[in-house]
Amino acid sequence: MYDRDALQRLIREKALRFGDFTLASGKRAKYYLDCREVTLDAQGARLVGEGMLDLLSGAMPALVGGMAIGADPITAAILTLAGIRGVSLRGVMVRKEAKQHGTGKFVEGPFHAGESLVVVEDVVTTGGSSLLAIERCEAVGLKVKRVLAIIDRLEGGREAFAAKGYELTTLFTVRDFEIEAG
Repeated sequence: MYDRDALQRLIREKALRFGDFTLASGKRAKYYLDCREVTLDAQGARLVGEGMLDLLSGAMPALVGGMAIGADPITAAILTLAGIRGVSLRGVMVRKEAKQHGTGKFVEGPFHAGESLVVVEDVVTTGGSSLLAIERCEAVGLKVKRVLAIIDRLEGGREAFAAKGYELTTLFTVRDFEIEAG
């Protein structure tokens, strides 16, 4: 079991900012969660990786991954800890734009069509980034099982995933930080 309290403190200290922000979804917000400040920190990466592995326990997919660049350190943390624990797991990275050289792939990594994938994300607002990642992964034959995220902003992402048949599981919601959605 991961240290949820330690991760919550780290997110509050390093990732949570108040002000006037425009989110990736285009929405305006009075707070911003920059989880890269946590996932690119040694202690934060370990805590996120442990938390995500806990969420995966019992239904381990063949693969984890998500939309570059936010999902990349999460994927790396999960894979590193899985390797330490002797758990068989591989990762993928989903590009926002296809490479203009080489194979021109949207999805990179050691995968085969038909394998199961859990999409990972740092912060979910509307779910748009992860839904695009799901679309691209399914286009290459991967079977997306669900979405895991560090934090749900409670602004429609869970419902957007559910409408497409995917479950969202998170380590936290904004309410865990005394923030109301909207």
